[in-house]
Amino acid sequence: MGSEAIFMSKPKRRIAIAGFSHETNTYCRDETCREAFHQLRGARLMRALGQETSLGGALAACDDLGYQAVPILAVTAQPSGTINHETYQEFKSEILGGLLENAPLDGIYLDLHGAGVVNGIDDLEGDLVAAIRNLVGNDLPITASFDLHGNITQQMADVLDGTFACHQYPHIDMHLRAEEAVRLIGGMLDDDIQPVTYVATVPMLIPTTTTFGGIGEQVLSEMLTAESEQGVIDVSWFHGFPYTDIAHIGSCIAVTTESDSLQAERIACQLALMLWQRREDFRPLSLSAEQAIAEALAYNEHAVVINETSDNCGGGAPGDGTHLLSALLKAGLEKSCFGFIVDAQVAAQAHAAGVGSTINVSLGGRYDELHGRPLELAVYVKALHDGRLTMLAMAKGSPLNLGKMARLEVAGVDIIVASNRSQTFDIGPFAALDIDVNDYRIIALKSSNHFRAGFKDVATHIVTADTPGLTTHQIQVFPRRNKAYPLWPLDEEARYPI
Repeated sequence: MGSEAIFMSKPKRRIAIAGFSHETNTYCRDETCREAFHQLRGARLMRALGQETSLGGALAACDDLGYQAVPILAVTAQPSGTINHETYQEFKSEILGGLLENAPLDGIYLDLHGAGVVNGIDDLEGDLVAAIRNLVGNDLPITASFDLHGNITQQMADVLDGTFACHQYPHIDMHLRAEEAVRLIGGMLDDDIQPVTYVATVPMLIPTTTTFGGIGEQVLSEMLTAESEQGVIDVSWFHGFPYTDIAHIGSCIAVTTESDSLQAERIACQLALMLWQRREDFRPLSLSAEQAIAEALAYNEHAVVINETSDNCGGGAPGDGTHLLSALLKAGLEKSCFGFIVDAQVAAQAHAAGVGSTINVSLGGRYDELHGRPLELAVYVKALHDGRLTMLAMAKGSPLNLGKMARLEVAGVDIIVASNRSQTFDIGPFAALDIDVNDYRIIALKSSNHFRAGFKDVATHIVTADTPGLTTHQIQVFPRRNKAYPLWPLDEEARYPI
């Protein structure tokens, strides 16, 4: 009996749920190893039902369609350096083994990112989906949902039956896109839909650009309009991930139609040309910490958010940078809060001292000098928390563990310190330490755009600080040894089509 035969299921639809999600910043100094990954198997994976995450959306679709979700393995880690080869191979082998052990199946849903890089393998997702396809054969439906910061290829799209990138940044629709991916499996099984996907690559390195306004929102509107054409299943705009040095990099438009490859190619190329023609609208304006503070103060209002995009853990940065915090302290701005800086040592020191203590700390600046030097401060410990939170906006309902947290006060400025790497998504860390952000003039945080989902009803204005860091908008500072073609805005000779 061949492999394809053993994967043919019984009348009850069985959909395997698996995933490998990692946004790899190849400019980080350290490899990402097994212990960095959050691993979900069996009942733990099934607990994602009800969460506004990719896994939650896939499980919700299975539940709604009356399918049996078959949990295999889903792993994810904070964005960080290149993945250790042995770590990847172990997880890959477990996913393949789990699919084989749980046969027969009717389909497979994969929770992927698109920007995974393994030591020795530049395309994690391409390698993984090829191995899965080789295992199960050509007839079993396989769909996947992605982060829009993925770097997708036509080769990967040809292996899959659907490539659903989230539309929004912040990623408030991850669960909805995963639901679509599972529903496409149902359409293939019940309505004989035969999807085809065309990928058009645009040689652009797009800085982290929100879709909640400006050029990001405008371009997304064009994409969604194109998706309404009859016969089109999906239009996915992959912004790409500029903080990685691989050959298949850029921005991509992936169009999936019911069976018409020419339609998919036409729409993808039209949208790619539109994106290329608007490239100058994506050129960022970077403000130093001091410039960002001056702009924020000029509004003369409460609840002005300054986001330090360049030290975003969500792109691989350490989160312990001190540039913005140092400038905030030097400005002597009372009724300002900073939430948060990652420093497990200082958090532990505050917990040991207890609320009401005054301690001397060396805060932040532990990763490298690029992100700033440690701040030598005498701080008052105002509140403590264990760091176990629930996401309130993006990925709503899912758990978040920031480790030991402390609220420290220095000259009227409240500073939140956390132990585990993460960007700031919403007001949760502030509220946990009894900070009402509405009472503060300046709210400083570390995030590129995901915070917008949690602060859209709080912030009167948003100002972006682009200090030195691993996720700076000044992407020209990163060397490109592996690019396969000229890229805007790095190369004047960059052209579309490539």
